[in-house]
This record gives sequence, structure tokens and C-alpha cells, in this order.
Amino acid sequence: MSAAPAPAASTPLHLPGVLRAEQLHRSADYLARAQEPEGAIPWFPGGHTDVWDHVECAMALTVTGLLHPEHAEAARRAYLWLDTRRHPDGGWPAKFRQGVPVTRLREANHAAYPAVGVFHHLLTTGDTAFAERMWPVVESGLEFVLGLRGEHGEILWARSEDGSPGDHSLLTVCASVHHALRCGTALGARLGRERPEWRAAADRLSVLINEHEDLFSDRSRFSMDWFYPILGGAVRGEAAKERIAERWDTFVVPGLGVRCVSDQPWVTAAESSELVLALAAMGEVDEGIRILRDVQHLRDADDGAYWTGYQFAEQVRWPVERSTWTSAAVVLAVDALTGTTPGSRVFLHGWDRAPDAV
Repeated sequence: MSAAPAPAASTPLHLPGVLRAEQLHRSADYLARAQEPEGAIPWFPGGHTDVWDHVECAMALTVTGLLHPEHAEAARRAYLWLDTRRHPDGGWPAKFRQGVPVTRLREANHAAYPAVGVFHHLLTTGDTAFAERMWPVVESGLEFVLGLRGEHGEILWARSEDGSPGDHSLLTVCASVHHALRCGTALGARLGRERPEWRAAADRLSVLINEHEDLFSDRSRFSMDWFYPILGGAVRGEAAKERIAERWDTFVVPGLGVRCVSDQPWVTAAESSELVLALAAMGEVDEGIRILRDVQHLRDADDGAYWTGYQFAEQVRWPVERSTWTSAAVVLAVDALTGTTPGSRVFLHGWDRAPDAV
């Protein structure tokens, strides 16, 4: 199967009244500068790397890479790095420092997320040959995840250092895995590698998320548990609107952004941007724009990076770091709100309804 030509990049990514194309380019530049020589994108220059956040950064670089070839190359290097660091029994160590694993723990959402990233790369660039190159990475990650299924079809959160499965499942993790299984299924279909068992596992997770939320460990104080079932595509339509309305006032701080946890006066740019992704999937674009505008107080005007969070009771940025995945989430949120690239459909859950991009 030959590679399709890359989609034309005729419209620079921007969000009128919030972020200009040049500003988003600078944010992506920060990710590229943080990338290590072998391809890993750490939390910040010199920091540690985890696969989930690494893939988030690769997706953002793919988006801006349509107009900036250096970003496109950085994204490809990031994906290829995944292949060099796979655990022989599946998945990836939960943390790396300068490319070296510092734990044998392997988390389910880390192993699943390359499926989202590679499918996003294919939709954005049309590069079927690269998707074929990355297929074994996607396949091994998702098969590792399915090896962590519990008795009801839920996904246990990790495999411990001694190889035993975790003793509980998490709603956000299972919502992210649901997203990945659907992306992996769609990617396989485009490559002529049907995986109906992945679709079936995703369908089961959707039932559990919608009808049996009490099966998951209680992490309801975290905003991710509120919006990720929508971001991951398991909760849609009226159910999504009801879910968002139920805890909006708990987590959204007008003028500042979205709390990470309900019981702390702390907003983060990443949780804010991920709520925007959920709102975009619901068609609530105007609300998403307002949230993204509110969180721009965390943008560093010097180079376009974003501070991780803001403790508004003390009126200080905290932690004092500019996480790469935060800037990446902002880029992806803009793309989802504007539909600028074909890859935005990964977060809008529109690949089954839109014309094929490959």
C-alpha cells in the first residue's frame, strides 16, 4: 500500500482573538527544543519522560509540522523513539530519564496512547508508509493493555514491577484506553489489518463507563474523571451535556481556567485544554474558546511555553515548571476548536462520519 500525499497545509493554525499562528508556532518550538537527541520529549528540558505525555507532544508537533518541516521531523523522531524503548513483554516503563527506564512499572494508558498518536499522524499527514512502520508499536501496546482486563472488561491501571496486574481500575485510564482502542481499530482498518477484538473491547468499556461508573476507584475529586469519558468518546450526546453541566461550577473557575482537583485552589492549563477537547467533541465551540482564552494567563510571552498551573489563593504559579505536555494540549485544543487539520477528527470522534483522509 503506497503512502497518500500529505494534505495541503493552506491554513495556519490559529484561534482568532485568542492565539495567533506565530504564537502557536513558538509553543511548538518549545517542544522541539526540549526533545532529547534520541527522540524523547521530556516534561521539561532535562526532566523525565513518560510515554503518554511524550505522545501528546508528538501530536502537537505533527499539527504544526504541516507548515513547519522541522516540527514534522521532530514528531517522526518522537514516534520512532517509542519503538526503541518498548518492554519485551509489552508496554513501556512508566518513567525514563535521558532515555533510561527508572522503574519497571508499566501503565495501561501509556501503552495504549501510541494508537491515538499514530492514527492522528496518519489522518494529519496521509503518510501510510509511516503508519505501517509504526503498526507493531501500536499493536504491541494495545495487546499489552488487553492483557490487563479485569473480570468485567475493565482495564486494570498498570502492571507492577514484579509483573503482577494492578488491583483496581481508574475511570480516566479506561476512558483513554477506550479512545485508543477505537483509534487502533480505525488505523488497522486503513492498513488492511482488521482487529474486531479491539472494537469489542472498546464497546465493553463504553458500557462500563456509561452504566457502571461505580466499578472504578473513586477519583471524583479530579477533573479528569469528570470530562475524560467525553474526551475519550465513550460518553456522547445528551449524556455528555448532562455530565458537563453537573460539575461545571465545581471545576471551572471563571477567568482562570479549570481546577485539577475540586478541593484545591489550583487551575492548570492542561486540564483546561483537555476540557476544551471534550467541549469541542460536544460541539460546544464557543464555551471551549472561552475556557482557552481564560487560561492564557499561564502563557510565557517570552517563548510561548505554558506554566503548568496557578494556585489562585496564594496567587503563585505552581509547580514552578513549564511542562511540554501543557503546551501540547493547548495546540491540540486549538486544532479541535477550529478543525484546521484532518487530525482534529481524532478528538472530535469524526473519522467514522467524515470522508477518508487516506
